[in-house]
Amino acid sequence: MKTKITNFLIPLLGGSATSAFAADGAMQDGGGPLVWFFIGFGALVIMMQVIPACIILYSMIKALLSPSDAVMRASATTGTK
Repeated sequence: MKTKITNFLIPLLGGSATSAFAADGAMQDGGGPLVWFFIGFGALVIMMQVIPACIILYSMIKALLSPSDAVMRASATTGTK
């Protein structure tokens, strides 16, 4: 059984590795200014989502750790005066 798995995996892994070498050296200059603008814009979007997430997390932790409100007891009032 192990030989069947090995005989199946070796060509599969060897065949998929050839496409990894096809784009060797495609971007050795580090990219243009538009690439860095795109990366910076993506980081800005993520940071703008982190701020509200931190506020909501703080509110949830504050609500969990704060003492609960006074227990409201149901009082039965009589209709007579």
